[in-house]
Amino acid sequence: MLDALTANLAIFKSPTLLRQTDGRVWAWEGSNCAGGCCHGSCTHVWNYAQALPHLFPALERTLRQTEFHENQDDRGHQAFRANLPISPVTDHSFHAAADGQLGGIMKVYRDWRISGDTAWLRALWPQVKQSLAFCIEQWDPGHEGVLKEPHHNTYDIEFWGPDPLCTTIYLGALKAAAAMARALGDDSAPYAALYAAGRRYLETRLFNGEYFFQQVQWENLRTPPPCGQTQMWNVQYSPEALQLLQREGPKYQYGTGCLSDGVLGAWLALVCGVGAIADEAKITKHLRAIMRHNFRRHLGEHTNPQRPQYARNNEGGVLVCTWPRGGALSLPLPYSDEVWTGIEYQVAAHCIMQGLVRDGLRIVRTCRARYDGRTRNPFDELECGHWYARALASYALLQACSGARYDAVEQTLHLDPPTRGDCRAFLCSAAGYGTVGVRRGKPFCKVSAGTIPVRRIIYRGIAIA
Repeated sequence: MLDALTANLAIFKSPTLLRQTDGRVWAWEGSNCAGGCCHGSCTHVWNYAQALPHLFPALERTLRQTEFHENQDDRGHQAFRANLPISPVTDHSFHAAADGQLGGIMKVYRDWRISGDTAWLRALWPQVKQSLAFCIEQWDPGHEGVLKEPHHNTYDIEFWGPDPLCTTIYLGALKAAAAMARALGDDSAPYAALYAAGRRYLETRLFNGEYFFQQVQWENLRTPPPCGQTQMWNVQYSPEALQLLQREGPKYQYGTGCLSDGVLGAWLALVCGVGAIADEAKITKHLRAIMRHNFRRHLGEHTNPQRPQYARNNEGGVLVCTWPRGGALSLPLPYSDEVWTGIEYQVAAHCIMQGLVRDGLRIVRTCRARYDGRTRNPFDELECGHWYARALASYALLQACSGARYDAVEQTLHLDPPTRGDCRAFLCSAAGYGTVGVRRGKPFCKVSAGTIPVRRIIYRGIAIA
């Protein structure tokens, strides 16, 4: 666990992460041998990364500045890739990324809670409202609380119809927006109402009793269906693909599949301090389904026509998506047969947070066994490039295993370890760092440097002055 936590911090010293002379952060997704890979502090990749906001929170907030100012136009459309040098994006003709833009709203909430800087939040709030208004109008014009219109995402394609990956992020953004609106004296009711509607839809119409799935929809939408054209929405359609469209729907969906980051928004809401955004029993069932269907001890018999170098042969890993109940599509979600360490760490941390400690540890051990220094560099986890940013999801393992989260706004230490007995863990806030944990059955916070003002500790749900 410590190996996964600390080894990926090498990304901070790699060419993946850059700083301008004014101190602002700009990043690639990863690094190639002769240059960067996938430019512009890509919002939907950096959604997963949890180390920078805790270790260097002021630097992390410069990313919010870029997203909500230079990258956002007057409509609220955000370009999910920033210019270098950082400057206003003038071309907003490409799709906004639903997961990246909505995830940014939860990250604003997280960064506010970590910093305790309500003046910073108040200054950014008009842009946050504008961004969320764009998302609602663009992808949820019927105000149902789910994203039905085609929405671009981290898989480099558009999902057609409501899906749990982006809908859980949407619900987290709505819940975070309602909380920020209340704190700033603004009207939170519209966000709360949409959140309630979307949660009902997610829990009743996107859950099959075992896991959450996508309802593929391309008709009866505001967006014209992708037929009668050779190219539509960033996807080429051959005559054969158009025939498949009539039978199965648009290319690159997952439909009845079990997607490993299918409840990403529920995890992001927890690590950002937003809290639970859906029925936790159903979320836990989805995580169990991932272990049942997507986790593989050996990949020797698994066919991966994409990038098998990430995990292969006698190695294990968590597949991006499987179709345990049938319904696999002829042209499914890209990368579905691959293994991504960033998703593995996200699932592992979420498992531990939901009480599935052994499952979470099993994923981490399996992942790090592939990076033991014999076959791959233990300080360089691959995806699209070396030192890939998504792997910084591993830092969430610290919060998961310690159950510790500090709220600088309320000067409150939340402590809910997943296991019983004494424990100790590192904690870094905006103004100091130290250790927190449980000693002889009582919670403690020991500051090593700087300050961590604690007015109260909430230990296993009970407030202690």
